Amino acid sequence: MDFGLSEEQSLLQDSLNAYLRDQAGLERVRRIAAGEEDGPALQRELLEFGLSGLLVAERHGGLGLKPMDAVVAAECLGYHVTPAPFLGSSVVAPLALAAGQTERLQRLAAGELCIGLAFAEAVGARADAGLVAKGGKLSGKSLYVLDYGAEEYLAADAERRLYLVAAAALEHQPLPTVDRTRSVGELVFQETPATLLSEDPDCLRTLIDAAWVMLAADTLGAAQSMLDQAVAYAKERRQFNRPIGSFQAVKHLCAEMAAQLEPCRALVWYAAHALSEAPQEAHLIACHAKAHLAEVGTFVARTATEVHGGMGFTDLLGLHYWFKRIGFNRQALGTPELLREEAAKAQNLAA
Repeated sequence: MDFGLSEEQSLLQDSLNAYLRDQAGLERVRRIAAGEEDGPALQRELLEFGLSGLLVAERHGGLGLKPMDAVVAAECLGYHVTPAPFLGSSVVAPLALAAGQTERLQRLAAGELCIGLAFAEAVGARADAGLVAKGGKLSGKSLYVLDYGAEEYLAADAERRLYLVAAAALEHQPLPTVDRTRSVGELVFQETPATLLSEDPDCLRTLIDAAWVMLAADTLGAAQSMLDQAVAYAKERRQFNRPIGSFQAVKHLCAEMAAQLEPCRALVWYAAHALSEAPQEAHLIACHAKAHLAEVGTFVARTATEVHGGMGFTDLLGLHYWFKRIGFNRQALGTPELLREEAAKAQNLAA
């Protein structure tokens, strides 16, 4: 069995990587992260790749592709620490709105609508946070909302029901995090009108599974970039009249990073494949993919920084953007410990 990228997926990967390398390099990432440049401008430029309509059916103006294609894009975005929303509008929202939301799907495909995710409390409870539904209205607070700044938000209440809420009906504010390439916020609901999309907890679980896989793919891309930068630096940096990459200790560091990271690619690919082709396995594999990538990504981020020595901590190289992106992905929508517990429950190994 040949399990790899199709010709079309390889073309998407090559084209997107080339564009991001030329038009969204580190200097532009710096400006957007510092608030010196408008972030949505980059999002509009990425429309030509059809990222906004990847998972939207063709009859609604999208490309009608599968989660595996979205994973290819997510890995590219992570590789270049692209400061543009993707998870909500391009992945989770099309899956959530697949039935009976024609107008919104058309707007998503055209890049005219951005939808954020208020799922954090549905994954792990936080003090003084969480949503309660009563009479078709939501009350409470949601923290670490992903793709903050959207026109609408997908939100989950304490009973794991799924709602769609207009941003104009909410009190909200940005929430600073370690990762400045991501837009994160806090939403406050005060008997806020909400549209019920699904009362089935399995629907929410499917959406969170997809989000976990995309975060794992983003971490995979970011970790691969840090590995590539470490290897390139080891070839160029000289000590004692020879490249530091010729020293056995540095070779071992780079080899260990590569050895741990390469198997992760197959894990992430299969997790994306399972979302559409093996739904009975999707939840378990998604748990393992995000948990394992969080651990491996953390190891690669730390080790790649060590290979750079003191330069690894400077803003000149900008390694911290990838380091912090991996750190944020590790915590977003569930830590490795929480996901492993969830995987144990899925296999009836824990209560």
